[in-house]
Amino acid sequence: MTTAKRDTTLGLDSYLSFAVYSANLAFGKAYKPVLDELGLTYAQYLTLIALAEKNRQTVGHLGNKLFLKSSTLTPILKKLENKGYVQRERDAADERQVFVTLSWSGQRLCETAQRLGVVETAGMKANDFAATLRTITILRDALIKSVNSD
Repeated sequence: MTTAKRDTTLGLDSYLSFAVYSANLAFGKAYKPVLDELGLTYAQYLTLIALAEKNRQTVGHLGNKLFLKSSTLTPILKKLENKGYVQRERDAADERQVFVTLSWSGQRLCETAQRLGVVETAGMKANDFAATLRTITILRDALIKSVNSD
């Protein structure tokens, strides 16, 4: 009598990292029609929302908030500046510091973007949405801490 060899490999659906990754891709697809209407990329949208939350931030602080390196954030800011949504200015006391501020049109765009949210498309009740957000935030922070503790 022979026994069947059991397959011990895990499928993609068994990986939390894949679930988060594929959910991120799905969010991108859900936001795309709204962002196309506004003429923004998802990264530009998040940058504007971060500035709407706290206007006049240094590039470094904004990058930390968005988990982006300066070399990634700077082209985003340049495009937003060219569109007239943000203004960048060097600190007179320390020219290494660059402050980013939402322009009046950037503030209006943020107000419009927040009204066009796609949270409803997640198909979740408010308390489930809040619980999922908390869980994913805890996961993200734990992963960052584990990488930075080296």
